[in-house]
Amino acid sequence: MDEADSVRDGLSQEQDQAQAGGRRADAKRNLESLLRAAKEVFAETGVDAPVRDIAKRAGVGTGTFYRHFPQRSDLIEAVFRQEVDACAAAASAIAADHEPGQALTLWIARYLDFIATKRGLAKSLHTGNGAFAALPAYFETRLKPACAALLQTAAAAGKVRDDVDAWDLLRAIALLSTPDHEGKPDHSSQMVLLLLDGLKQGAANPD
Repeated sequence: MDEADSVRDGLSQEQDQAQAGGRRADAKRNLESLLRAAKEVFAETGVDAPVRDIAKRAGVGTGTFYRHFPQRSDLIEAVFRQEVDACAAAASAIAADHEPGQALTLWIARYLDFIATKRGLAKSLHTGNGAFAALPAYFETRLKPACAALLQTAAAAGKVRDDVDAWDLLRAIALLSTPDHEGKPDHSSQMVLLLLDGLKQGAANPD
């Protein structure tokens, strides 16, 4: 092989690598768009929304949809895990920018947003589909430590009592966020604010 052939081979390999990298980047963007669109469509019309509506919202074709999510359960699971991860990650980000008591309150508001998404998925999550069997444990594994860290910091600062279990708090908030039978949009927030006031009882330095 002469020098010219070597140069051509090298250029060809670089082009192949660049094309492969471009395809991976496109695939990642498509996946992110699909997950974002699915979350929005699920919140608007439920998890039984037509695939074409989700694909259209994401700006992709149905073929691209099915390459990423061969089964609807694959999409539902991916949306759920993404929302759990985002909620868990928000804990440390909020804690870095706010004092302990406020950080806990703000993260709980973020958790309430997640609960709204989870409620939209609830019908499918409780069908007994084996694809969703691992999700409750994933929920606890990711969100319980995030809540516990915020609780411990707030308790150390005297903003809340120090005998509150993180998992109990998460479950209580989820129960209190059940929609009001009268349809009041702020019912859940009001109930959770009452719960947070209770956490301050007996604290050394409540707000």
